[in-house]
Amino acid sequence: MPVVLVCTEAFLPLARAVARQEGFDALPVVSIPHPIGGVEAGALNDAVLAAVDGIAERLLVTPAAEEEAGPNEVMRDAPSDVSGFLAFAMDQGWGDGLPLVPPAVELVEAGVAATGLDAETSLGSVPPSNRGATVHAIVANAVMAGCSPQVMPVVMAAVRGALQPPMNMQALTTTTHPVTPLVIVHGPMVDELGFNAGPSTFGQGNRANATVGRALRLILHNVGGAKPGETDRATHGSPTKYSYCIAENAAESPWESFHAHRGCGDARGAVTLVGGEGPHNINDHGSTDADGLLHTIAGTIGQLGHNNLYLRGQMLLVISPEHAAVIARDGYDRRGVQEAIRDRARTSVAGVSAGNLERFARISPQLFDPPPEDGVIPLLDSADDLLVLVAGGPGKHSVFVPTFGSTEAVTVPVLTP
Repeated sequence: MPVVLVCTEAFLPLARAVARQEGFDALPVVSIPHPIGGVEAGALNDAVLAAVDGIAERLLVTPAAEEEAGPNEVMRDAPSDVSGFLAFAMDQGWGDGLPLVPPAVELVEAGVAATGLDAETSLGSVPPSNRGATVHAIVANAVMAGCSPQVMPVVMAAVRGALQPPMNMQALTTTTHPVTPLVIVHGPMVDELGFNAGPSTFGQGNRANATVGRALRLILHNVGGAKPGETDRATHGSPTKYSYCIAENAAESPWESFHAHRGCGDARGAVTLVGGEGPHNINDHGSTDADGLLHTIAGTIGQLGHNNLYLRGQMLLVISPEHAAVIARDGYDRRGVQEAIRDRARTSVAGVSAGNLERFARISPQLFDPPPEDGVIPLLDSADDLLVLVAGGPGKHSVFVPTFGSTEAVTVPVLTP
């Protein structure tokens, strides 16, 4: 059956890359002017009609035969010094722009040994290219990211989690949205391997956090082919696409650990992956009781501009130890926090533009067609859609992480030899 792919000019690189990755290098493509979102129906209709002749022409042309792909090279000669290797890697399209550790044979072999797995074992196919992620390829990228052998099992768990269907990595790696997998490390392994769960857990200065998060991004980039401006179509991107890894501060949590809450009580360590945006600060130095803090948290979550408003799905709340202590003192456990935020995190229909209301009604008709009679839109469908974690250090700040919406957090145990 003749097929022609129609897309906007801005997304031609993604269209051609996905077609190539699926084995259709010669798939005919017709472009129309970008954008089509936010364009009046008449102008959009004109753009489509203008493309009709091109579509018809390509439907009548027999595509050239596809060439078989040759085998991938496993070993290459490369400079061994950091500066020379960085230039080489960037020329190959392998880097994130920051210095990389040359993946010398002995470093990769040590990393593979630390996993207890065979180098050729595949953990699955990495979107958007759907290339196989062998242990060897994962470790090579983790070495380039600066990982020590000790954290290689954590990297393996992060990759296994990212490849689970609920994460929806095909969408997460190609969307215009500034989303990336956030790796949350929890369990006794946090302290054993030196992950930072305290001050600046989202920030710089800790090798384990920085390199594990970076390793996952390099794997998505180099194995999955999620490269900015090509298949990664993020409008602005995010600094979290360099590295995004935090850890649970179980020692200062007044509640059951997140580790136990996610069903990992017997495991020495586990990772939970969340398809999240960058962290949004929740500043509350004034509230002295749980009611005030929960009011501030709910008000921060109840915004108009994030995906969860209309795509729904899960969100992450990272509560600082000081805020958590006040909330727990006043009788709230984790479930109580989830239910309170579910009931309070709301926004007004009056604040949503007419164009967005029309779009939201098509995407989430159960909520927006018609809009709620009371004029109030809840941000959470269920208390279970709010993940609650205690992390960070001293101070009156907590953090809200909106998500892509069409994604679900995945928890995977860390397997050690």
